[in-house]
Amino acid sequence: MNIKKKYTTFFSLLFRWILLGTIIGVIVGTTTTFLLETNDYIGDVREKRDWLIFLLPFGGILIGYIYTNYGRVYINNTLHDAADLNNLVIEAVHGNKKVLKRMGPIVYLGTFITVIFGGSTGREGAAVQMGGSVAQAVNKLFKVNVLDTKILIMSGISAGFGAAFGTPITGAVFGMEMAALGKLKYEALLPCIVASFAGHFMTTAVLGHEHEKFTIQSVPEHSMMIFIKVILVSIIFGLLSMLYCQLRHGIQKYTEKLFKKNHIKRAFFGGIIIVIFTLIVGSQDYNGRGLEMLQQSFQEDVPPFAFLVKLIFTAITLGTGFVGGEAIPLFFIGATLGNTLHTFMDLPLSFLAALGLIALFSGGTNTPLAAFLLAMEMFDGKGLEYFFIACFVSYLFSGHHGLWPSQKIYEPKSRLYGVRNGETIEDVEKPK
Repeated sequence: MNIKKKYTTFFSLLFRWILLGTIIGVIVGTTTTFLLETNDYIGDVREKRDWLIFLLPFGGILIGYIYTNYGRVYINNTLHDAADLNNLVIEAVHGNKKVLKRMGPIVYLGTFITVIFGGSTGREGAAVQMGGSVAQAVNKLFKVNVLDTKILIMSGISAGFGAAFGTPITGAVFGMEMAALGKLKYEALLPCIVASFAGHFMTTAVLGHEHEKFTIQSVPEHSMMIFIKVILVSIIFGLLSMLYCQLRHGIQKYTEKLFKKNHIKRAFFGGIIIVIFTLIVGSQDYNGRGLEMLQQSFQEDVPPFAFLVKLIFTAITLGTGFVGGEAIPLFFIGATLGNTLHTFMDLPLSFLAALGLIALFSGGTNTPLAAFLLAMEMFDGKGLEYFFIACFVSYLFSGHHGLWPSQKIYEPKSRLYGVRNGETIEDVEKPK
């Protein structure tokens, strides 16, 4: 290939990635804004009508019916199940399965039902899946080759995350880091950046959505003792993220076995359990997104076991077949645990809450680089040394566990874990 042809091919590919990344970002940014605005409205409606919690089991029946009848497609004798949620998107990045074009609308509807009736969940999962769904449609429309198909699905993930949280730099890296441990496909960086920034631009500048703000009031001065304390609490956050993932997956496996993978029965049962637990707790602070207590954890004391209650509520909600995101519940669990540890660690309250929010997200998602960038964008660069340490310590101590069993381990976190290259989180978690 001569020099002229090389450069022609290079710029042609460059233009195509920028164009397709922009298209994906604009569409996903628009749909994500609809998700965020509608979710906020539905959340407000639920908070004013406590009795809606009693309809959660019936919401579970509706979600189960939708996913059972409209979310399952066989392609080349392989089941592509929208109920696999982010795992199906990750499988598509690896080239094992395809994201269903209908997946986006289905997960939006499922998320709205879960939120309005009081299931404990977030919303970024729907944004990521819509991103994958839009990318799949763009791939088919423009007849993109196999290699670029995977790259553009990463771009869809980036667009969804960047738009959902107002963090475009984080979104760009998250799209590349989400699918695998120990490997980043830098070839995807350009379309992921374009898609993430385009999505963010549509959500904020064009459509005017305002994201939640979390403020660190003060950051401790540098000292050896402070760094030791940060490492210690980061280990705790990493272990807690592992506990959540294990509990959530354990509930899913148990209920699938108990109800023979009947999604309708699983979700109905899960809804009943959440209603009972809500009555026992005597508060709906742990239903829905829990943004009010999440904000409170940066400003004043919250109940000392709030993190544990939210962990249980979220694991049951998502483990029994309801849908939504897991980032905001992880934020809640981490921030409220940080708030509780403030009493023992003699560190600023808002700083510990922020540290917990970021570290638990890092350990649960296995995306330490994206988590660090999230801290930089979310907290205006304050305490970057501490957040860098927290992200990687939590990532290391969470072991080879995570929110998404389909994540592939290209490089184990440490030789001490005895994990082979090429295994998935699901392989590691299977009883040996």
